[in-house]
Amino acid sequence: MAGIYIHIPYCKQKCTYCNFHFSTNTKSINEMIDAMIIEISQSKDYLKEKNVDTIYFGGGTPSIIDVKYIELIFSKIYSIYDVKKNSEITLELNPDDITNQKIKEYKSIGINRLSIGIQSFNDTDLKFMNRGHNAKQALESIRLAKENGIENITIDLIYGVPGLTNKLWENNLSIINELDINHFSAYALTVEPKTKLDYLIKTKKILPLKDKETAGHFKILQDKARAMGYTQYEISNFCKDNHFSEHNSSYWKGKWYLGIGPSAHSFNGKHRQWNINSNSKYISNIKNKLKYYEIERLSKKEKYNEYVLTSLRTIWGIDLKYLKENFDSKTNKHFEKLIRKWEINQNVITKNNCKVLTKDGMLFADAISSDLFII
Repeated sequence: MAGIYIHIPYCKQKCTYCNFHFSTNTKSINEMIDAMIIEISQSKDYLKEKNVDTIYFGGGTPSIIDVKYIELIFSKIYSIYDVKKNSEITLELNPDDITNQKIKEYKSIGINRLSIGIQSFNDTDLKFMNRGHNAKQALESIRLAKENGIENITIDLIYGVPGLTNKLWENNLSIINELDINHFSAYALTVEPKTKLDYLIKTKKILPLKDKETAGHFKILQDKARAMGYTQYEISNFCKDNHFSEHNSSYWKGKWYLGIGPSAHSFNGKHRQWNINSNSKYISNIKNKLKYYEIERLSKKEKYNEYVLTSLRTIWGIDLKYLKENFDSKTNKHFEKLIRKWEINQNVITKNNCKVLTKDGMLFADAISSDLFII
């Protein structure tokens, strides 16, 4: 089974922290959808098998475009691939885009999971992030989704925001539990180059939170999520009752996926492929039958590093049997030698013949992965 990711590269406005590829100019939507449909046809042989079990509309903001465009993309996908019955089909959307009518339309065309970009239930945070919604709309969006029969909902939250106290952060997490959300993702605010956040910090208009404060937020996140009955199945992802994100879990488990649209990435076990991150060039190159992507054949070293990076972040961890079956003895000895110090420090344990991060080890996931890499 494989997954398909559709990148809708449009947003109403730019968030303070965002460095994703998108445009606020939506005049090219018709041409963009035409180009995506052509790309789906041209990429029909990229995935070895035609069986698909997850489809994910991300962005950008997919909810900014008319439902008819999503239906056109669906039509092309279903004409080529065998989409498994009851597949997880996710659409990202912002709270200010949600209406009764839209939810009904999404549900009617097969969307069965919503990823709502809440980020915070606090108006001060939302204003700082330059989000297009307020706290009241955030709450209302979840109510509307549930009232219209979509229970499979995930929301995003951000911590490490300047001015976010421990109490306010705990309140955000409590609201999730009160709303009975079965999945959420929580990310530390990251300062990406050439963003407004980067500018504000460089010009000393704001002071970023200290690493110690952000780590404190992460600790609160772990403890409170666990107390509320959530499983931390990946560093930034939490669920109740095994409501894992099937699409994202596929990434972390090394399954194949096809990415459609500007800046979208694809992976088929041997090659990594990524599309150009320009809307106009993407449309023009597809229209004129020119190359619109770059492709890279992964070396054994790159495959090993990729496996370590993605697997270690999850509750399933690094499978020692998989390492032995897929990599040479030199690579395995390298891994065994370097993982030992993290085990001594009780950041990593062995569970079901897999190396898994402990609760404390999750705070050092990036450092541990980096240490295990083959340079």
